[in-house]
Amino acid sequence: MKFFNKWTRKIHRWIAVPTAILIPIAVILKFTGDSSTHFPPQIEQFQSILMLLLAISGTYLFLITYIVKWQRNRRKKTQEAAK
Repeated sequence: MKFFNKWTRKIHRWIAVPTAILIPIAVILKFTGDSSTHFPPQIEQFQSILMLLLAISGTYLFLITYIVKWQRNRRKKTQEAAK
């Protein structure tokens, strides 16, 4: 499980970099330029996929602390019941 958590964190960080670059550029282009300066649809779709992956991995990383705490408490209860 720790291996999976470690790689999820690394992937989340590396996905965040291009997303953090693309989003402000897209917003600036959308509000300042005419329709010819917009991103091509493929880049906008790529940006949406990156956002989805960030949301999924971020949700997992957020919930993992609660999952571990729940598992630890459950383990303590079974150990106490065994004594």
